[in-house]
Amino acid sequence: MLEIRPTCENCNKSLSNDSKEAMICTFECTFCKDCVDSILHNVCPNCGGGFTKRPTRPSHLLEKYPISTKIIHKPVDYEIYKEVQDRFRHIESRKR
Repeated sequence: MLEIRPTCENCNKSLSNDSKEAMICTFECTFCKDCVDSILHNVCPNCGGGFTKRPTRPSHLLEKYPISTKIIHKPVDYEIYKEVQDRFRHIESRKR
């Protein structure tokens, strides 16, 4: 089950359960759409994968399956990330 993490790992922007800006990779790394589009260019700094919109947990299930309160804030180290981005940026995410 998805954790539904509460913030962007890069800028720490709040991403509520119903946020239209929440993006995840296959490992649930969570970033806001602004960071994915303008900084990360659809390359996850942790795994090199691509991003997709994070689904919303149905409100009637939030009590039984609450969203995560664990904040992961690891701003991208651009010197290290440049190597990851250069390696994967021009490869379609499903073919990485």
